[in-house]
Amino acid sequence: MVPHPPPRPSGPGLSLVDGGTPRGPCRGNSGCWSRGGKAFGLLKARQERRLAEINREFLCDQKYSDEENLPEKLTAFKEKYMEFDLNNEGEIDLMSLKRMMEKLGVPKTHLEMKKMISEVTGGVSDTISYRDFVNMMLGKRSAVLKLVMMFEGKANESSPKPVGPPPERDIASLP
Repeated sequence: MVPHPPPRPSGPGLSLVDGGTPRGPCRGNSGCWSRGGKAFGLLKARQERRLAEINREFLCDQKYSDEENLPEKLTAFKEKYMEFDLNNEGEIDLMSLKRMMEKLGVPKTHLEMKKMISEVTGGVSDTISYRDFVNMMLGKRSAVLKLVMMFEGKANESSPKPVGPPPERDIASLP
């Protein structure tokens, strides 16, 4: 009896390479950024250049010439924006905002987040562009996101959460 070869992987995008190693649909494809690697690094570098160019526009804008520490602020804004731009398309969408709010420990409902985005963009878009983000952060009006970004640093500096099991409690100590 002749032994049968092992079954071949099947499905869209799967193939055998290197003498039988399964290859998934994202490996080696620059469009699949979620795995990291060289393509992700190139994508982030391109995004950083694009945001730095927008920062230069703000630095040259006479409207912001009286702003204190503008270069440092713009650098900090760029880093935060890149952290929350999950899809790396230069926009903070609803899911990115949801992640940011949960990370800060203040989860919001879907409608609350839509209202926040509408407040920042003026109701024009469902996503927050980098220009909208910087205008909001440098603007004089108070926005929810501006407050969140200011307090995020304070939240990170707060005392670390206790480690280990919670202390024992008796019935009398319960509310």
